[in-house]
Amino acid sequence: MFMFKKILIANRGEIACRVAATARRMAIKTVAVYSDADADAKHVTACDEAVHIGGSAPKDSYLRWQRIIAAAKATGADAIHPGYGFLSENEEFAQACADAGLVFIGPPASAIKAMGLKAESKRLMEKAGVPLVPGYHGSDQNPALLQREADRIGYPVLIKASAGGGGKGMRAVDTSEDFAAALASCQREAINSFGDDAVLIEKYAQRPRHIEIQVFGDTHGNYVHLFERDCSVQRRHQKVLEEAPAPGMTEALRQQMGEAAVAAARAVQYVGAGTVEFIVEQRAGGMTFYFMEMNTRLQVEHPVTEAITGLDLVEWQLRVAAGQPLPLKQAQLRRQGHAIEARICAETPDNQFLPATGTLQVYRQPVCTRFERADGPIHVRIDDGVREGDAISPYYDSMVAKLIVHGDTREQALVRMDQALSECHIVGLQTNVQFLRHVVQSQSFAAADLDTALIPREADVLFNQEKIGLPVAVAAAVVFTLEQEKSRETADPFSRTDGWCLHGSTQRRFEFEFHGESQAAQLARAHDGTLQLALSDLRLPLQYTATVQGLQLELDGERWLLQTYRRGEVVHVFGAQGATQITEIDLLAHAGVAQHEGGRLTAPMPGKVVSFQVKAGDTVSQGQPLAVMEAMKMEHTIAAPADGVVAEILYAPGDQVLEGAELLTMAA
Repeated sequence: MFMFKKILIANRGEIACRVAATARRMAIKTVAVYSDADADAKHVTACDEAVHIGGSAPKDSYLRWQRIIAAAKATGADAIHPGYGFLSENEEFAQACADAGLVFIGPPASAIKAMGLKAESKRLMEKAGVPLVPGYHGSDQNPALLQREADRIGYPVLIKASAGGGGKGMRAVDTSEDFAAALASCQREAINSFGDDAVLIEKYAQRPRHIEIQVFGDTHGNYVHLFERDCSVQRRHQKVLEEAPAPGMTEALRQQMGEAAVAAARAVQYVGAGTVEFIVEQRAGGMTFYFMEMNTRLQVEHPVTEAITGLDLVEWQLRVAAGQPLPLKQAQLRRQGHAIEARICAETPDNQFLPATGTLQVYRQPVCTRFERADGPIHVRIDDGVREGDAISPYYDSMVAKLIVHGDTREQALVRMDQALSECHIVGLQTNVQFLRHVVQSQSFAAADLDTALIPREADVLFNQEKIGLPVAVAAAVVFTLEQEKSRETADPFSRTDGWCLHGSTQRRFEFEFHGESQAAQLARAHDGTLQLALSDLRLPLQYTATVQGLQLELDGERWLLQTYRRGEVVHVFGAQGATQITEIDLLAHAGVAQHEGGRLTAPMPGKVVSFQVKAGDTVSQGQPLAVMEAMKMEHTIAAPADGVVAEILYAPGDQVLEGAELLTMAA
């Protein structure tokens, strides 16, 4: 059977690495494309060849389909795999590939176009007999008509941008009086995001779940579905956790939804991998499903389907695009066990999920399997496109990695997910790893009490959680310092730093900052070597052993196994219970700089420039505040290390900067 000799992957990050892994296994050569920001990215080295296509911003590189097609032709590629995002659902790009004699590894342009506009796709689904949410999907966009339709449907209703996605151009409206203002706001956002202010109106389902069906079609008229995924756990209409199969799904409902999804694919003569998304309303009598939209590409969450079916969906994509029939018929498809995927993102959940940037100074993972090394059942899998030392830039999506676990039961998968997340140690930027653990441990998720409002409903146990606590964080930081000092000792007895004395005890003072508050601690060492940590009114016996497995700490009779990493003055602490960080203030280093931070002219951590207190040409004196940065919900003052003149301001207020970025230059 015909198979491609070489494909170009028109994407970046983990999906480009994922596609390359399957291509390598199938002996297909691969071509990567990359922007200025991605010159040294992991996906570039994962492919056999690489072509530079432009600047760091997507509009200057990954969205320039003319350059991508030129790169494919120049390297002799037979086909282009679009991944997801960027150009994956762009019918103009799909058609341009065909016109250039290249195979687009995805559906035909006509199917992308048919499903690209929500209103048009819903009209098609209505003709195909696919259940729809009661609503208005018409082309008449007169505000008065839209108001009447909303009143007819009954509140609450959901206004959605017809060309939208990712939660943009979407508003829930509870009363008729609120409709006009919500409509205007939705249309403004839609025109800014998609260049199209057309909307549709739907009944807003109560306690809705988001359940989607994976479908495949080939060029021979064959269609199958590969069961469902539950994607109900969302923030700002974007998915956080996905799982398969959907909890509480009956075989009868699974069959009905599968048949509806296949009917949707057949209605547009779909080819390749696609996902039909349904909104599922939970009622006393059971669950009722309605068509929401179809994503005409491979989904971010496709690994959970691979985990329960044992199939390689990218291989299926390649075979179908090469003209081969689907590898299996519907009756041959089987599912086994339960799988959950967590999206690890560079963001700050406790600050409205604001995206974060920075360098992966530490990037440690649980014992896991890469997809390309799959040999039998995969219990823990990680898909990523980064390595330790890589920077997470502001140009692209905030996702760092996808963590996928599989178990015989959902309960087993939950335990594996929490364990695997506890072993994900990331230092250098804020991530949602601990937030994901809180979700997995929450009563609602553990009991499969799911709907799209789970996160706000469980807010009290998901946000602003401190699982390690001040005493253990202080003890871990103190021991880290002691072990560092011990490593510098020599055979010379005068090099010892343990403070041993023949009689009595020695005292040592430490200064810390924990969650924005100053903390002082005293470490007492008796002549027999026993340790006691004094913290406020607490007197806590301390014992520890440093091993290759981590720091075994016993504080006041309670045992902890911790991993600690120090970057600058910040000690990052990871344990089975959670993770935290504490800043140890080096009193000698700060002496003479008053209350200002160290006098550095570089950003001490990734963050945002709040303001500059000086301008180019100003004469400044040692210790004078120069700039203010905001990071980790705290403001940090950058002070002049010596007298001098400000030569140049290198950033503007509001700019996001990476750790170590030079903020301004000084002249003596």
